Amino acid sequence: MTQTSTTASTPVRVIRGARVAGGGPDPTDILIRDGAIAAMGGDASPGADSEAVEVIDATGLIALPGLVDLHTHLREPGREDAETVATGARAAAMGGYSSVHAMANTDPVADSAGVVEQVWRLGRDAGYCDVQPVGAVTRGLEGQQLAELGAMADSVAEVRVFSDDGVCVSDALLMRRALEYVKAFGGVIAQHAQEPRLTEGAQMNEGVVSDRLGLGGWPAVAEEAIIARDCLLAEHVGSRLHICHVSTSGSVQIIRWAKSRGCDVTAEVAPHHLLLTDDLAASYDPVFKVNPPLRTAEDVSALREGLADGTIDCVATDHAPHPIEAKETEWSNAAMGMVGLESALSVVQHTMVDTGLLDWAGVADRMSFAPARIGRLSGHGRPIAPGEPANITLYDAGATREIDPAALVSKSGNTPYRGMRLPGSVAATLLRGTPTVLEGKVQ
Repeated sequence: MTQTSTTASTPVRVIRGARVAGGGPDPTDILIRDGAIAAMGGDASPGADSEAVEVIDATGLIALPGLVDLHTHLREPGREDAETVATGARAAAMGGYSSVHAMANTDPVADSAGVVEQVWRLGRDAGYCDVQPVGAVTRGLEGQQLAELGAMADSVAEVRVFSDDGVCVSDALLMRRALEYVKAFGGVIAQHAQEPRLTEGAQMNEGVVSDRLGLGGWPAVAEEAIIARDCLLAEHVGSRLHICHVSTSGSVQIIRWAKSRGCDVTAEVAPHHLLLTDDLAASYDPVFKVNPPLRTAEDVSALREGLADGTIDCVATDHAPHPIEAKETEWSNAAMGMVGLESALSVVQHTMVDTGLLDWAGVADRMSFAPARIGRLSGHGRPIAPGEPANITLYDAGATREIDPAALVSKSGNTPYRGMRLPGSVAATLLRGTPTVLEGKVQ
């Protein structure tokens, strides 16, 4: 991919020869003016009166709508040693994302208008992608009292997704009240499904491998029981429910059943749960320690099928950066979580596209349209079409790369794909027509 420019002034841009996901087999040109797609195909001529034209040669590349992540941990405020809003936003841009939702488990917790506005402004100042804060469901993530849901919704950040992610809202009455509250402004409760009494001391998936290794088991039913309960609560209340990082085959079945009843439930799956299994824990390498844990090959297969048939609505990274000392320690003391923003699209290509389970139009839906719809985002998750914001990812599906933690843009390198060869590479990311990544480099 090459770029040429006629002058140094604010340019009109033309993307030459990209194949638009879902738009047919023929390459097309995309004209971008004033942050929006002005024309496509034969109409994508900048005109003789244009003062500046930048041409991005996208021959052989796939044009996807800018990716949207519903589940990113940016750590700021409070844990800037692991990640900041700026470094996380840079990593997101490298992964093809034009918007990410920043989870609330910061320090202080994002449970008030003041904190979510701080995160929102940090994202705008960084400029690499739009950062949409997620508000906490309960004060301090303590599961005792509802947080300032209305104030966060009315803030400049216009929060619509609320989650205590990392902690389950295990009290059924509190969960009901939260579901009832967010109905007034079209919000959604994103549940971290983990029954705490069933996971005390848990270190990995409960099963044959945990028995062999002598590590505390994390049973699938701890996730599935909460999902079943909350689907029934959401149906009863008539509110929106979103299930974070689904990881078991039983969860897929429950969500499929709830949707068949008309329950307004959506769900996400993390890339690592589409590829990795609990066998990797046998290495005792804490890079594979994550919440919820890696599951069995049978679970991985069910998750892929659920994503393909729409039972699972979207892919969300659960990008969870940690400093070196939090992961390079013995398994029992290590923090849970993996980075994933810069590898997500490659993992989805490997597990879903190259296996024939999804085409590129399906990827656009699961990684852009659906998460933007769930998060009630405006300006993101829009088709690549004239009149739409020019949030575009250009992707080289024919490339291959070896994942090197030292080469990641994220401040943390706790990737479970270290040394693995994965397909595809993000060549460019455009945010409202301005490249945040070009030639595979952050701008």
